[in-house]
Amino acid sequence: MTPIVVTCPSETRARQTVEILVSHGVRRSAIQLMSSLPLEEHEGLEEQGGTISWLVVAGAILGGICAYLLVSLTQRSYPIVTGGMPVVPLWTDGIIVYELTMLGAILATLLVLIVTAPLMHWEHPKNAASPDEGSIVLEITPASEEGRDKIETLLTKREPGPTV
Repeated sequence: MTPIVVTCPSETRARQTVEILVSHGVRRSAIQLMSSLPLEEHEGLEEQGGTISWLVVAGAILGGICAYLLVSLTQRSYPIVTGGMPVVPLWTDGIIVYELTMLGAILATLLVLIVTAPLMHWEHPKNAASPDEGSIVLEITPASEEGRDKIETLLTKREPGPTV
């Protein structure tokens, strides 16, 4: 579904447009804000949290489990008589487990970033509209064709309104 691009001349007009769209049932996550100037407060357009943090934690846990198994199985595989003592002290085991836990988190982060980065999508760039100096561009992705028609009629009946 191609997004609807709306150019608003000011920040207040953009806020009003967003509030009208949200009050008529458009999801806030379907509205993307683009501006040439930094906006200190853009209410209602907060970034949505992703799953990257949970995947990094899962990678760290998997790295820690693999490190513990590596250390413990390696120590048990050597037939050294130590009189019931471990082959390697616990502090050394802890260093290896810690380092491989961090390696698991780093590799999970890199994997998630490579998979979810827009660089891996070989399509045309999603954000084709660029805002002029002082204007704000709203990009609305409707859920269906009926929703698209509803949004277009909502935006065109306002006077004076944003440029669609």
